[in-house]
Amino acid sequence: MHFFDFKIKPLECLTPEIVGMLVDIHEHKGRQELFIETHTDELNALLDVAKIQNIGASNRIEGIYTTDQRLEELVREKAEPRNRSEQEIAGYREVLETVHENYEYVVPRPNIILQLHRDLYSYSKSAVGGNYKNADNLIAEVDAEGKQKTRFSPVSAFQTPEAMDNLCNSFFEALEKNEFDSLILIPMFILDFLCIHPFNDGNGRMGRLLTLLLLYKSGYIVGKYISIELLIEKTKDTYYEALQDSSLGWHEDENQYGSFVKYYLGVLLKAYKEFENRVEHLRYRKMSKPERIKAVIDQRVGKITKKEIMEYCPDISKVTVERTLTSLVKEGYVQKIGAGAATAYVKMK
Repeated sequence: MHFFDFKIKPLECLTPEIVGMLVDIHEHKGRQELFIETHTDELNALLDVAKIQNIGASNRIEGIYTTDQRLEELVREKAEPRNRSEQEIAGYREVLETVHENYEYVVPRPNIILQLHRDLYSYSKSAVGGNYKNADNLIAEVDAEGKQKTRFSPVSAFQTPEAMDNLCNSFFEALEKNEFDSLILIPMFILDFLCIHPFNDGNGRMGRLLTLLLLYKSGYIVGKYISIELLIEKTKDTYYEALQDSSLGWHEDENQYGSFVKYYLGVLLKAYKEFENRVEHLRYRKMSKPERIKAVIDQRVGKITKKEIMEYCPDISKVTVERTLTSLVKEGYVQKIGAGAATAYVKMK
């Protein structure tokens, strides 16, 4: 069985590039705490948007879809799930809410991880929720010719309970010793979790929920306000490349965690930059709403969509955004390109 090494392997991750990223994130974390203390009311609007994005993106990565309208209704608990996809979205909402509201009191030991997985399927008739896999599983991919090939063989079903116990014990022992930055240890834990692949279904979503939980517990709560899941969805190919690179030789204890750690640090750094950018826009609240929309456009290089503007200005209604965009098009300030869902706007002046 794989040896969960949180004593020597973290040293291999301390490259100049990764250390530089850690320094940058720590600086952002300090500013994050100041922003949260001084802009609590404004940040509530960001939290609402991020929650919808988190739930939508993490499920889409696994091929679980619904419409934007249904997604919002489900997240706001204004509708009951109609099908299997919506049941799984509603379950994800429940676990994300637990992470958001109770992260200080939730320690992801094996029994808690099983309970969170149970809640992930709380709206589903499936019996997989809250149970480790009952059969060996494979992580496969389909090549250009449509042929399926095995990318990775996870831990066997028989060995899974022991592997999860060993992983959690080794990880929390390393956290308590505090010899390495938690930002190194957390991605290592997530990679090991994904290599164990402890469940019949829901491993990817559980991995992302556990990522948020562990980041929050370490004081990195930017994922409440900026969707880390959405950033992962946008860089999905890079995510899978880093996962594959860092899982090579895992069973033989020969894998290198650096690629996966660097990927996660890059996502977290991007989230902090987005957070500070959006807080800056929230400071414009004394400006009129059309002026704020114009300010968002002014800072964007290239095209921007109505949806993106609404994400930057979550307190401004859709009607006001549409009215302002129509006015700016008439003025020649922006050009409307595309049609339907592909509609976007480009600054002209």
